[in-house]
Parts: sequence; C-alpha cells; structure tokens
Amino acid sequence: MANELYTRTNQKIFYAGLALESWRKAEEGRAMNAQGLIQAEREAALFHLYGALLGLCHEIAGYYRLPERDAPRAEQLLSRASLEAAPSPELAELVELAQKPETWLAQLLQAYAELFLPPREERKAKADVLTPLIEAVSLDQEVAPLSRETLEAWRQQLKALAQRFRESLTEW
Repeated sequence: MANELYTRTNQKIFYAGLALESWRKAEEGRAMNAQGLIQAEREAALFHLYGALLGLCHEIAGYYRLPERDAPRAEQLLSRASLEAAPSPELAELVELAQKPETWLAQLLQAYAELFLPPREERKAKADVLTPLIEAVSLDQEVAPLSRETLEAWRQQLKALAQRFRESLTEW
C-alpha cells in the first residue's frame, strides 16, 4: 500500500501544509531570523505543492499507463503533445488549467519555475542625468510575491482536484 502512487501526492500535500503552518508561526514569532524563516517556509511550501502536482500527474499517467508516466517534471505531462498522444479527461483538465495564465495552476507552475531564477534588480529608466549612479537599498522593503493565504488556497484546490480525480479513476 505504501508504494501506491497516491501516497506521494498525499505526502506532498501534507508537507506543504506543515510548511504553511511553520510559516504562520514564524510570522507570529519575534525571532531575529523571522524573515529568513518565512522565506524558507514559502519556498518549502511551493516545492511541496509542485511535488504534489507531479504526484497527481503520476497518478493519472499510471492509471492510463501513459508512456511518460515516469516523467521527472510535471510540465512534461502537462503539454498538448502529451495529451494528444494519450488523451484522458483528467489530464485534459490539468493541461487546460496549466496553459491559462490566470489560473491557480499556471501561477503555481510559474512561481515554482521562478525559484530557480537568479535574483533580478528591477529595471528603471533614468529620468535625470543628475540622478546618482549608486543608490542605497533596504533589504527590509522586499515584498513577498506570494502570500501564505495564496499558497494555502492552491493547496486546497490541488487537494480537491486530487480527490475528485481519484473518484473518476477508481475502477468499479
């Protein structure tokens, strides 16, 4: 039973919940390293949500015995080419969600991909030649791109999607 595909999905959803809970506690605490803890838990939650998505993709691919059922990246299974090669209603729904930028799934995939990009400075056009070339910046002003509530909403949506898909994937 422990080697069933759904166990990995459930585990990753649970781990994301633990990271979000730790994030909440870090926000409430007065620790000197609270900002670091919050960023670490944000990244951990995002990592586990992506893992849960990949696990769900593996569940679907395993059920339909798709050729790419061992894909190491969710994007490999969430492509039009993959869907055309082996159509399934669950995969079609995921592909549609992944390809519309305004959906939670597309935003999750984008946020996960951004974890691997180097930090970028925001580009600003110089308005005046007298503006100093060197500016003082404060690291405290950095705004978190994702809120805990957003990641929790994504976790709940992924969890509900997995439960709904499992009902349709069950053989009677």
